[in-house]
Amino acid sequence: MKQAEPLRQRLVEILRQGKVFGQLPIEVLHDMASVLEIHQVQGGNVVYREGDAGDSMFFVLSGGLRVTRRGPGGELLLYNQIRAGESVGEVNVVLEQARTADVVALRDSVLALLRRDHFVVLLQRHSLVLTQAFVRAANFHLRDVPHPADSRHTQTVAVVPLHAGAPVQAVALALTRALNRLGRSHHVSPELGCEWDARQNAESDFSAWSDALEIDNDFVVYQAEHGASYWTRRAFRLADQVVFVAAASQAPQASEVLEALRVEPGYALKRAHLVVQHESGASQPLHVAGWRDWHGFERIYATRHGEHADFARLARFLAGRAVGVVLGGGGARGFAHLGVLRALQECGIPVDLIGGNSMGALLAAQFACGMELEQIHSQTTRFASGGERPVLPLVSLVSGERVARDLQQMFGQRSIESLWLPFFAAACNLSRGTTQVLDQGPLWRAVLASNSPAGLFPPVPLDGELLVDGAILENVPVTAMRTRLGVPLEKRRGNGILIAIDVDVQEEMRVAPHIERLSAWQKLRHLWTRDAGLHRMPSIADILYRAGHIGGMTQQGRTEAASDFYLRPPVKKFPLMGYKHSREIIAAGYRHAMEHIPGWKLAP
Repeated sequence: MKQAEPLRQRLVEILRQGKVFGQLPIEVLHDMASVLEIHQVQGGNVVYREGDAGDSMFFVLSGGLRVTRRGPGGELLLYNQIRAGESVGEVNVVLEQARTADVVALRDSVLALLRRDHFVVLLQRHSLVLTQAFVRAANFHLRDVPHPADSRHTQTVAVVPLHAGAPVQAVALALTRALNRLGRSHHVSPELGCEWDARQNAESDFSAWSDALEIDNDFVVYQAEHGASYWTRRAFRLADQVVFVAAASQAPQASEVLEALRVEPGYALKRAHLVVQHESGASQPLHVAGWRDWHGFERIYATRHGEHADFARLARFLAGRAVGVVLGGGGARGFAHLGVLRALQECGIPVDLIGGNSMGALLAAQFACGMELEQIHSQTTRFASGGERPVLPLVSLVSGERVARDLQQMFGQRSIESLWLPFFAAACNLSRGTTQVLDQGPLWRAVLASNSPAGLFPPVPLDGELLVDGAILENVPVTAMRTRLGVPLEKRRGNGILIAIDVDVQEEMRVAPHIERLSAWQKLRHLWTRDAGLHRMPSIADILYRAGHIGGMTQQGRTEAASDFYLRPPVKKFPLMGYKHSREIIAAGYRHAMEHIPGWKLAP
């Protein structure tokens, strides 16, 4: 397509801002722009396929591309996204190499194509500077260098009603306001969109208008109509992500618009979400589990009309800035989590998703229920003061009946799906030898499974499999948190911020060198004599606790590496069962967090 002058000028600006060609002299950029061909590609259309000849490269003027491949079983594998201002295919052009992946338009895009024969001519004119530029391109490609921290890419969202009467306008406007706190945002109404669609020969004008919106804003929210109209399909094609909207009063059901969009080219490349909108003051979410059973959304968000915090959380998830906090196990030392949560609140750091293991799961579940920190402290202290009945040690040392009963009283019949704040508990699946993440079903049962140390408490059955405290494999379940923060926006970037709090302590476990065999009599003698010269003789509870945490202890380095921010409050001096020291432990966690949080670099 013949270049229009505004597009040519836009191309020069993109080249100047790029990490590969931005260092070229301005006359070289103009020379390059003069031979580039402008192409408009509808969302979902293939730009090139794996194995095609590498005879060209592309610059993205507007829109975005997705790099994909097919796995051994034919499954679609999503890789990084190529955004406006970036290029793809440079290495293929330089090396005359076949394409190594598919590249598909994620949404309606305008591309500039540089053919290899034009590249050769340019190389003859500007050999030194262009050779250096393409070497930089190859270097970025091979080393997978992250984008500059200050680079900005406009994100576009289509908000689509799932059924007639869905409150799509209320959600679209509330989302736009929430996104506006993260950057400049613009809402496009369906009336304005339909006005553009009704114009004759207005395609190029519409492209220029939508391009200008993306240049001027960080986020653009396209509100769709009910039904798979022309504007709804266009809004879908313009979007990086799609947010479907259902009313909480509407029982889950099949959706014609969803089925129509699913057959649109490129649907599998987009992140699809569902907002279930509730009335103001709703006590708990409705139908969330039902909608999850019906459709394969990346995430389902329960929101309330007029509740700014709900839409702020939604905006952060869509923008890749959600904050996930994961709390590890550690008995009474886990009270330090409450001090850290208090510090996060005082520093204005939101919690968008919370999960944990063992004591961390117990505290996180109460936090997800919306309880105040002081209430969590008093309630947990009462819970911990209860005893347990010893039983014939055929399955466990204690029955666990009191803990199960008190957890049922604490959480009632509330399900994890009925929480406004997303939550999960981690446990170890003894039947499979894997970490089991519990993010559905009765809340009390998930917390019980995560608080059932193997040998001390009986395993918790789930669908015929046996669950115990997750510390056997991973005491601070960062892997589960990273997964639940969502699909990375790009291969080279994580999605969201992961804060891990580790209160596990590796205490010394030794006996005197002359002891060759442990026995009950030796333990009794140690208890009677209290000989300070003897090493502390471990009890069966000590041994089972250490065995149950050995996996978590060996994973501490990996836990820290997998976290964006890792806190390990100084709680070693407090006993594992030192619940009477809870206030001191909370204070230790608070002080530790306040020492470190000011040094964190968080995105606005």
